Amino acid sequence: MPAIDTAKILILATDGYERSELMVPRDKLSTHGADVKIASLKSGSIKSWDESDWGDSVDVDLEVKDVDIKDYDALVIPGGQINPDLLRNNEGAVSLVREFVASGKPVAAVCHGPWLLVEADALRGRKATSYPSIKTDLLNAGATWQDKEVVCDQAIITSRTPNDLDAFVSKIVEEVSEGKHSRRAA
Repeated sequence: MPAIDTAKILILATDGYERSELMVPRDKLSTHGADVKIASLKSGSIKSWDESDWGDSVDVDLEVKDVDIKDYDALVIPGGQINPDLLRNNEGAVSLVREFVASGKPVAAVCHGPWLLVEADALRGRKATSYPSIKTDLLNAGATWQDKEVVCDQAIITSRTPNDLDAFVSKIVEEVSEGKHSRRAA
């Protein structure tokens, strides 16, 4: 079981990520000592969406095509409407999510981020939550949707909104410390 202060965590994001949903997990996990990297569809930097307009940018550490999941202990998927919609339309990003889910390593998605879990068919028969407007998408994908700040089912961690980020990050820390989880097929 990796301790959080030695863990390597990957954040999967692209242009249009909800600023707080990337920055808060990145900063809090880093404060715990984790080595946090950002993977995206392109190199360079990606631009956030901050409430009602474009926000600042963050540098990308590596492209999705260059990720080896053996190098990471967990995957975090920020939301926003734009970010997960673009990612779920990229087979490389969806394949990366499928690999993480199959590995038993913690996979965490917040807000609209669970759209990627839907696309990867990772929620069938599992409990999950999301931003309320995509509740039906999760239900149609076979999830049991719950209106809670954080829901965890076999190390698949989901949260609803930026208001839930403290509970979301705490659950990531807990699940990373537990290590790999055996999972039944979705």
